[in-house]
Amino acid sequence: MTLAVTMTHGVLGTLLDDWSSLGLGTLLHVVLASLVTLHNLREPREPRSTLLWIYLAWALPGVGALLYLAFGVNRIPVKGWQKQRSDQSFWEARRDQVAASHPLAYWRGLQNALQTSPEHPSDLELNQILDKLHPGHPLLGGNSIAIHTDGDEAYPAMLEAIAKARHHIHLQSYIIGHDAVGRHFLDRLAQQARAGVRVRLLYDDFGSGKARLTGLFLRYRRVPNLQIVGFSQVNPIKRQFQLNLRNHRKLLIVDGHIGFIGGMNISAIHGHPDRDRAGIRDYHFAVRGPIVLELQYTFLRDWYYMTDENADRLLSQDHFPQIEARGDAAIRIVNAGPTSEREALCDANFALIGTARSQVLLGTPYFVPPDDMRRALRVAALRGIDVRLLIPVRTNHLSTTYAARAGYEEMLAAGVRIFLRRPPFMHSKFLMIDGRTAMVGTANFDNRSLKLNYETNLIVFDHAFSDRFKQRVLNDYANADELHLDAWRRRPRAQRLVENFFNLASPAL
Repeated sequence: MTLAVTMTHGVLGTLLDDWSSLGLGTLLHVVLASLVTLHNLREPREPRSTLLWIYLAWALPGVGALLYLAFGVNRIPVKGWQKQRSDQSFWEARRDQVAASHPLAYWRGLQNALQTSPEHPSDLELNQILDKLHPGHPLLGGNSIAIHTDGDEAYPAMLEAIAKARHHIHLQSYIIGHDAVGRHFLDRLAQQARAGVRVRLLYDDFGSGKARLTGLFLRYRRVPNLQIVGFSQVNPIKRQFQLNLRNHRKLLIVDGHIGFIGGMNISAIHGHPDRDRAGIRDYHFAVRGPIVLELQYTFLRDWYYMTDENADRLLSQDHFPQIEARGDAAIRIVNAGPTSEREALCDANFALIGTARSQVLLGTPYFVPPDDMRRALRVAALRGIDVRLLIPVRTNHLSTTYAARAGYEEMLAAGVRIFLRRPPFMHSKFLMIDGRTAMVGTANFDNRSLKLNYETNLIVFDHAFSDRFKQRVLNDYANADELHLDAWRRRPRAQRLVENFFNLASPAL
């Protein structure tokens, strides 16, 4: 008995000595890496990203845990998620104010009156799916939608709308450039604010980091009626440290009567007013009709989250005026973000591709989609659908260029046709089904847009719009070179290694 006790004490003493010899830093590393591992295993996740984060947490003492805290893919779960709670609070304020005497009752009445159904059987099937996926945003008739290509078309139309504002201007952009275009827009906004128009500007802290750090927004901080706010998920007070969550929406709503949405940021890279160089290729859309009020609500919901401005004031009649039908286009909105709307865009894309009967035209600057989106395209091609993918020959990010190329072979082998657009860089994003139904907006066809960013897309059911838009899309295809499977398989082995290296991190790109 005495011998056993002595041996036990000896073993315990050895273990304690071993632990004490490890040092405080090692113990802290083990604790942090273990916490990262446990956090990753709390719920089902994409296996590759889970293994990558666990590996980094153990391989990079301290640094791996910090990277996970800032960029970790799994940041949603959660009943305590601040943005989701804010959205719910704003929705409840809207619901409570929808009464017979309140202007929002008119909006609800307008929604009900102008809710419509597509005529084509395939579109009818698609819309029924979308009704179940997104019941809060029905298909609304009575809209008009105009197409603008590049800043030379879009910016003058946006600035004209700003100049005609009488009550309010709401502008939201992922990037506000500290350049001629960014300053020009801010000057026009300040001019209207000094004239008595209420201006709310929401930019993304990450995307507009250069403008913020170089003091662009500080120049306008004393302008009356002009409020400039950065959207950020890095807030120690709210216990938020997510550098990876970004607001990628690009919206402009003027007086609640006209709205703009699309892929263009407020930056000189789009070509206006700096006309001495060609801008990148992109699409932006001007809308009128009841869909504008859906864009308005989307903006105000984000604004409410960042500012806690009084919900009753934001949901006032001034922001939701009476709107008459302005055209024949039926449009519905799809909002997405890393909250309860996380799968909204994946579901919408899957539904659109799945209901295709003859053709799928997909354009995106960054083709790094989740596996289910890859499979949807491959299966469509295997069904005999003419699937054409339009991607820039190279992107403005080296990592996404090579990560995208890692997936080309499986697409081509399934029968997907890939077209590589020649410069200038194509930043356009679109999905067109059977030449009849289109989804356009702010979201790229990549993991970040589909899973992480806050995004807004429009699904348009309108033959006239589809005909016009398809002609523009086909012009882009005409300026692209088709990639063929045999030629692609002959690419150098070293290139394959680079592609597969960047593909490892594709869930977080």
